[in-house]
Amino acid sequence: MRALQISDLQPDYGGAALVDLPVPEPAAGEVRVRVRAAAVNFPDLLMTRGEYQLKPDLPFVAGLEFAGEVDALGPGVDDWQVGDAVVGGNRFGAMAEFCTVPAAALRRKPERLDWDAAAAYPVAYLTAYVALVRCAQVAPGETLLVHGAAGGVGLATVDLAMALGVRVIAAAGSAAKRDAVARLYRPDAVIDGGQGFRDRVKELTDGRGADVIFDPVGGDVFDESTRCIAFGGRLLVVGFASGRIPQLSVNMPLIKGFSVVGVRAGEYGRRFPDRGAENLAAIDALAAAGRINPQVHAALDLADWREGFTLLERRAVVGKVVLRP
Repeated sequence: MRALQISDLQPDYGGAALVDLPVPEPAAGEVRVRVRAAAVNFPDLLMTRGEYQLKPDLPFVAGLEFAGEVDALGPGVDDWQVGDAVVGGNRFGAMAEFCTVPAAALRRKPERLDWDAAAAYPVAYLTAYVALVRCAQVAPGETLLVHGAAGGVGLATVDLAMALGVRVIAAAGSAAKRDAVARLYRPDAVIDGGQGFRDRVKELTDGRGADVIFDPVGGDVFDESTRCIAFGGRLLVVGFASGRIPQLSVNMPLIKGFSVVGVRAGEYGRRFPDRGAENLAAIDALAAAGRINPQVHAALDLADWREGFTLLERRAVVGKVVLRP
């Protein structure tokens, strides 16, 4: 089978290559899936360089999430049948024609989603759900500022927030991305996410600031966000795409009365398994009902994985990139 294997940790994906590997056999409690589409996520890029918190033993096959069909069952698996359409993830291993995962890691693919969209929604919308519902406990009518709103997770957060009845201010760095966000989801406002956004946020909120701020960027964006958050607001720390981890003097949240909350959707589910299952069920139900609409920027053949990785690295994506093995 074709698979994108990481054999060495190098910059510029120097240790990654498309190789032929034996088709894996499912162990007890596992399912083998014929992968139809695998999404590209920033952790996939980071793991090629050893810069992500998860560091699999070398060599390993890249890919966090996928959509596909059940191809074979390991001993003891009786809740799936060959041919079932599924979505799932296993932290790595998805960018191959076949992957094996624990049976419990699979969910049924929402019928209304095609393979590409089904591969693209689980990680992004799970992060958005944990951030907005579990961490921020956002309420209808509140104002949410979403940074990086054109990226996979940012765009999912815009979409989910609107489904939850939240007033959304979407911030993106280029005019083309802002136009795309406005066209796809029609948030309440779309603004330039560059320096000076705090004034625009204050203007849009009658001077109050945003009740919730979703920040996957960090750096200067985080610093300026602390100056346009409402009293009692929640500033969600999702990542540091800017490359700089910001520091905060704690007198600022004290004086302004806001909270800084870290968001780790996967870890949340591992720490609280029952709530984690509820989170997954919630986003699956929203997808099945057509209340969320995942956006696929590009669907590429697995052989074109480098193009997909580069699109993500250069922030040239509106939504998600998927690879078809």
